Amino acid sequence: MTLDSVRVFRHPNALLVNHVHNVLTSAGLVPVLRNMTLGGGAGELPPGECEPEVWVPVGHRQRAEALVDEALNGPAEGLPAWRCPACGESLEGVFDTCWQCGQARPV
Repeated sequence: MTLDSVRVFRHPNALLVNHVHNVLTSAGLVPVLRNMTLGGGAGELPPGECEPEVWVPVGHRQRAEALVDEALNGPAEGLPAWRCPACGESLEGVFDTCWQCGQARPV
């Protein structure tokens, strides 16, 4: 453990831990997986010390925790529907890109 990184997620299910890692990586953060192979040590080691974990640099903690929460619980509030400025297609709020022409949602 180093002081320049912080744990943002821990769970006994390695698939869920990998999912969180992928979400954070896709968002441009630099997550690190730890304890991915310590599950076999449970019993000899405390269970909490054997769970797979995701760590990020300290400066990314707040953003990472928000992304983890959204990935596991869904968005805090739904985004409104929008109309593509390029082709006029009507889109639901969950879409960031127009499926008709590929235009990104306006900011």
